[in-house]
Amino acid sequence: MTSDVTIAGLIGTQAALADTVLVVIDEDRLCYDGAEARSRRVAAGLIEAGVGRGSRVAMLFGNSVEFAVCFLAITRIGGIAMPLSTMSTPREIRGPLFNADAEYLVSAEAYRGRDLREVVGEAVGSDLSGALLDPAMPVLRRVWFGIGELEAAASDPHVTAAEREVSPADAMVVIHTSGSTSAPKGVTHTHGQVIRNMARQNALRGYTADECLLSNSPWFWIGGLAYSFLATLIAGARLVCSSASPAQMLDLIEAERPTMTNGVAATVLNLAADPSFAAREFSFMRRGNLYPIMPEDVRPADPELRYNMLGMSEAGSVCLFGGHEEDLPEAKRGAFGKPVKGIEARVVDPESGEDAAAGEMWIRGPNVMQGYYGRERHECFDDDGWLHTGDMVSVDADGDFYFKGRTGDIIRTSGAQVSPREVEGAISEAAGGRMSIVIGVADEERGQIVTAVMVGEDPIDEEALRTALRARLSPYKVPRKFLVMRESELPTVSSGKIDLKQLAEIADER
Repeated sequence: MTSDVTIAGLIGTQAALADTVLVVIDEDRLCYDGAEARSRRVAAGLIEAGVGRGSRVAMLFGNSVEFAVCFLAITRIGGIAMPLSTMSTPREIRGPLFNADAEYLVSAEAYRGRDLREVVGEAVGSDLSGALLDPAMPVLRRVWFGIGELEAAASDPHVTAAEREVSPADAMVVIHTSGSTSAPKGVTHTHGQVIRNMARQNALRGYTADECLLSNSPWFWIGGLAYSFLATLIAGARLVCSSASPAQMLDLIEAERPTMTNGVAATVLNLAADPSFAAREFSFMRRGNLYPIMPEDVRPADPELRYNMLGMSEAGSVCLFGGHEEDLPEAKRGAFGKPVKGIEARVVDPESGEDAAAGEMWIRGPNVMQGYYGRERHECFDDDGWLHTGDMVSVDADGDFYFKGRTGDIIRTSGAQVSPREVEGAISEAAGGRMSIVIGVADEERGQIVTAVMVGEDPIDEEALRTALRARLSPYKVPRKFLVMRESELPTVSSGKIDLKQLAEIADER
């Protein structure tokens, strides 16, 4: 367990690993001493611009060396990093910037062919050629594209002085996650929370300096940021990521020889389908959950007979973990394991409020967030400190948890969460006020697919509607399937409300 429970202390200690590689991202590499030196220079530039302890700095980067350096620079001097998804539309960026009072924004110029300068300009309502004067976003002071201008500042003693003022109890990061409404919620975690949590989870999964981790999880979400990037920094290990073509990514894997994998299995299916895959030799991959590309002798015959993991932003990453990667008996099909150290969990019957073998999972403990940014504590936790997660689970006699769904209706697709209310609002706007009901329909590869039931008799132009929605929503939120149903066909429960479960079954059949 590391004693370095601020980012400044952690990166200062790990700099002793010198030219040991921290991250490999396609052609780019960042060593431990380079991470310390470059983030120190960027931190000096941030201080010169007015960033200090408690300053809220939004980030818009894909997995990259720039992301790593920028995140470390912000947090080592006590700034609060607020990563944003590169898949976001201008409107989706604007909401978190406003709601979390972002004072600064550092963005890549472009990512995967997308002009982020144009996206940011539309989001902040400015051509970015001068002062930011949007009255609807009065807190935002400055925007940078890339870290070059910041990194050009000479290192100075103010960085060390700023680092001394940062404590483990200081907020380190705000991660935005979808709730049961369209408004994203800013989950706040401190330095001590995240670093101690990841050190415990490294011990739990045996992630040490001898390992090399291949992960496809985006760093702007908690799974990639904490469970991949920061966990690697803590372990003194090496992290491999890629956004290249399938053949190039397969070449990278062969060259770097990762021993562990983690992420969303559905997003590596294109690698297994590449014509060159059959000739690849990946025997060095011995653990993890990217099953489609792992060697046959470690790949399960049935993934549902291996422990799954349940993570959430509010829990600082993984909260249910199985403890081994061996096949389970049939009676354990679909098991997610037990709460990790730092998480206390209850299962509560939603009707009676009493503990039960099946119901809603409540959690509390040192891994759990400080709260949602801008909300009072009573809006986040009950009087006894429990967070009501909205996840429906059951527990067997051995204490293993099984995920059953949501008390709300959040759709989980390929590792991402989608708010139906947000998609319905976008459809209404794009389709002239037409009513829709957005649901998740079970899918073998993605877990669920976003499906829109268009209410009424008039047919729709699916491609035209998708095109309109792509301007309003991230790609993973745009419905993959549309179904037209008359209002009289919609299934209801006794109260007259739409029976979403039955509607999903009807959509699946059709």
